[in-house]
Amino acid sequence: MAEKNKQRLSYIDWMRGLACVFMFQTHCYDSWLSDDARHSTWFKWSQLGGTLPAPLFLFLAGISFALVTDRLRSKGITAGEIARITIRRGAEIFGLGLLFRVQEFLLGWRWVPWTDLLRVDVLNIIGLSMVLMGAVCYASVPHVSSAAETAQGISRERAISIVVSLLVALTIALATPPLWTTHRPRWLPWYLESYVNGVHIFGKPQPWLFPLFPWAAFAFAGLAAGFFLMSDWARRNEAKAVLSLGGGGAALWALGLWLDARPERLYAVYDFWHSSPEFFFIRVGVLLLLLTLSYVWCRWGAGQWGFSPLIQMGTTSLLVYWVHIEFVYGRFSILPKRMNSIPAATLGLATIFSAMLLLSLARTRLGKKRA
Repeated sequence: MAEKNKQRLSYIDWMRGLACVFMFQTHCYDSWLSDDARHSTWFKWSQLGGTLPAPLFLFLAGISFALVTDRLRSKGITAGEIARITIRRGAEIFGLGLLFRVQEFLLGWRWVPWTDLLRVDVLNIIGLSMVLMGAVCYASVPHVSSAAETAQGISRERAISIVVSLLVALTIALATPPLWTTHRPRWLPWYLESYVNGVHIFGKPQPWLFPLFPWAAFAFAGLAAGFFLMSDWARRNEAKAVLSLGGGGAALWALGLWLDARPERLYAVYDFWHSSPEFFFIRVGVLLLLLTLSYVWCRWGAGQWGFSPLIQMGTTSLLVYWVHIEFVYGRFSILPKRMNSIPAATLGLATIFSAMLLLSLARTRLGKKRA
């Protein structure tokens, strides 16, 4: 059982480390490539890969949230106490997101506008999503104790959690298009509306920001997947459970493509790449397929043949996210911005990866207090 738990956490960490790699390459090429290199096919593929890190981090935050909640339930901790613990952790992450914006503002003093202090970034939304997940889990099954599993391997409590998580994810995805266009909450101040649709100070939603709609939906999709993976049946049939999620991911991908090809449109304004439920279905499908591939790689592939850089980095993803930004986009960028060829930027990417891996190792070896 201890080995199974180790395996389970390893493939989640490996997937989180993969998200870090996608993030590094996206940020490095975006910051360092010259204008000529930015018109290359290489750069276009790099930016396409850049659509994965944020959904991955939010999806994995949902899975991790489910793991923590399940562990607390198994100890007999009350629903109210679980909600307090998880909501507090979400508030801490949100506070770190605000602190990160203050750091970036101070390091960019004189050329960074003050409005960047209120920019909605991925850490902010991860924190708020965790707060929402804690509240939803408490509201959906506040009176149910940790019950025994049914003959099918999924308890009533767990089944309710899965269904409610899926419904919340679907509701957020379906509400996104009107909240971005025809039913924008314009009556809110821009810094609050930005948490709904990412409008910031630009008068219209910005696709490069991370508002609750649609990004929190990825966290709730991960929450549902996490509760399923923690069911008694999934524990006994781990490979079948993960492979079934992969099959569901392929079905979601096909569903999104089919809906996009339909001539009928549910919304007055349709933006496939940024706010459509169809693209959300496709991306969740990709995430589930990546989850399956990560499991296969860590169980039957080379994911755990000795030391795994991705598993190591996945255990300290918040730290490497926080630090690498300043050495790629910030004042201490290791290469001049917008002035490099693809080979030079690739060498810089390898340097960032190596440095962040060493930082991750130091963080693990030193421990929390000494670090």
